[in-house]
Amino acid sequence: MEGERILVTGGAGFIGSNLTNRLAADNEVVALDDGYLGTAENLDDRATFVERSVLDDDLPTDVDVVFHLAALSSYRMHEEEPRRGARVNVEGFVNVVEQARRDGCETVVYASTSSIYGDRTAPAPELLDVTANTGYEASKLARERYAEYFSNHYDLCLAGMRLFSVYQGYHGAESHKDEYANVIAQFADDVAHGRSPEIYGDGSQTRDFTHVEDVVSGLELAAECRLDGVYNLGTGESHSFDEVVDRINAELGTDVDPEYVGNPIPADVYVHDTCADPMRLRAATGWEPEVDFEEGVRRVCEPYR
Repeated sequence: MEGERILVTGGAGFIGSNLTNRLAADNEVVALDDGYLGTAENLDDRATFVERSVLDDDLPTDVDVVFHLAALSSYRMHEEEPRRGARVNVEGFVNVVEQARRDGCETVVYASTSSIYGDRTAPAPELLDVTANTGYEASKLARERYAEYFSNHYDLCLAGMRLFSVYQGYHGAESHKDEYANVIAQFADDVAHGRSPEIYGDGSQTRDFTHVEDVVSGLELAAECRLDGVYNLGTGESHSFDEVVDRINAELGTDVDPEYVGNPIPADVYVHDTCADPMRLRAATGWEPEVDFEEGVRRVCEPYR
């Protein structure tokens, strides 16, 4: 993208700041964030930071493209504050899109979630039946339905990106997320400091780990191609938590064993396995992941050497 006016909500957070910084090189970018999971320290000087909530009036939505990433982005965040989660994730989404629509913006790319697929060891296509087993998942499904409304009623282009397990490492923009960071970031920091990573259960659970650089490129392509509907943004490959620890040990030359602990998340809502089928996004945009699992873990571990 080049020469566009862009708003990124959640723009000082993990994914948002990576996207903002990439786009700010060639575009006029406003990063809007309330500071809950974001910090202006993540941002390039070329971006404009606005500390506001997505629930506010008079947002800076007079733009060409909106990337709506602001959210309470985990099961635990939602369970701790379910009403706030619904307001931020659903009402905040409607508020931002409606203000953008009134200001003439016709292109919105927003974050949904792969959690709605439940357990899938095989790649999950977008046409699968999905369910809401948690408040977090319900809020993301609500976004998809409201996006459908805005698309059908106002002829806007709204691309819902079902994100899988996005990571970068504590030496990237994940550091401020702490306990909410991806397990690759947490495990690498543990192993590098001689601590045993805590793994829920037996370590056999799997995730489609997708490096943030590939996620950012997918988000940008979705806007450039003015996609509408829902799309998976994941690699199509999955790896177990035990594999993550083994790979980190191999990269750091360490031999730190994990500690297996009881899972605090109820078994009936815990997603044990995820794997994307990225064919729809690939066909629409030509997107391909460029950072494979081994290279991604190497990048996370490199600052600890």
